[in-house]
This record gives sequence, C-alpha cells and structure tokens, in this order.
Amino acid sequence: MWPWEHAAVGYLAYSLFCHTYYRESPGGLDAFAVLFGSVLPDLIDKPLAYQFGVFDTGYALGHSIFFAIPLAILVGIGARQLDRPRAGLAFAVGYLLHLPGDFVPHYLRGSERFDRVLWPLREAPGTTGTDGVADFTWMYFIDYWAALTSGDPPTYLVVQTGMVVFTGLLWLYDGAPVLRECLVTTRGALGEAVGALSR
Repeated sequence: MWPWEHAAVGYLAYSLFCHTYYRESPGGLDAFAVLFGSVLPDLIDKPLAYQFGVFDTGYALGHSIFFAIPLAILVGIGARQLDRPRAGLAFAVGYLLHLPGDFVPHYLRGSERFDRVLWPLREAPGTTGTDGVADFTWMYFIDYWAALTSGDPPTYLVVQTGMVVFTGLLWLYDGAPVLRECLVTTRGALGEAVGALSR
C-alpha cells in the first residue's frame, strides 16, 4: 500500500470507531495520531533501507510485530499519563493496521508476504536498483500512476483508490480534523496580531 492508502485505512477505522463508540468525530490530536501512526513504519524502514543501507529491504524493524506491538503499548501508556488516551489509541490503530495493509493485498492476489512483519525472524525480499528514498518513491509512483491510468487498471487498485476517496469524504464529514485546528489556531493568532496593531 501507498502512504495515503495506509493513512486512509487508519483514519477510516478510527473514525468509524469514534462514531460507533464515542458518538462523535475524531478530534484533531486523534486524527494526527492515527495518520502519523499509519505511515510511521515506512518512515522508519524506507530511509534506513534505501537511503542509509541499514536494512536490505524496506520491511524490517518498523514493520515487525515484535516492534509494533510494544511500541503501540508504550505510546498508549504515555498518552494515558498525559491524559490523552484517545491519541494513544488512535496511534495504535494507525500503526497496527499498517502491518496487514502491507501483506493482505498481496495475499488476496495469491502471493503470501507474511515475512514483511516477522523481522528479524524472517526478512522480506530486498529491493535493489534504487539510489535512495526519492528514487524508490518515484519509481513506485510511476508504476502506480501507470497502472491506475491504464485502460484496464487492476481491481485491487480501483478498490484502494475508491477507499481513499471515500475516506477523504468521511474526513470532510468529520469536520476536517487537524486542518480545522490549524485554521482555528491561525485565525486566533491573526486576530491577536490585528488587535495588537490596532491598539
């Protein structure tokens, strides 16, 4: 999955949970936490593999269930200590849903990729021929765009793109959390600045 697809899966799951359990939309901090958690495995592994050569593949420490579960628990404990338990839960939802997001689509297409989440016990096959994170990302983006704009895009790609669009609409329905808080903060700061200038 692409980062925006991971973010969509995480946000969709967390938003539906909020509407079902809390009977309200996610707040800005929760939404940020779920989005950050949903892309963090790639932010850890891809640079370490493709930029710095620490790992042979972009599926190592950050994608490992042996790292992900303890990290989610530690973040949850920290968030609870800071009286922000929803943010801890949101982070865990985003991070932990990233892992099946990387192997379930392959499994459904007939190729098992469970090794992606079992590092260091098992390693996913390496990706060669890249000159860093930017090269790796550009190469895959071109492949993604070519498949999506072909006359007959793969069904899984159409489904994933539809899910991203649906999640974007849900985010707007939820009041655009994160963006909403940024706009409120900016408007408040501008109001104070204008008020100070007019004195």
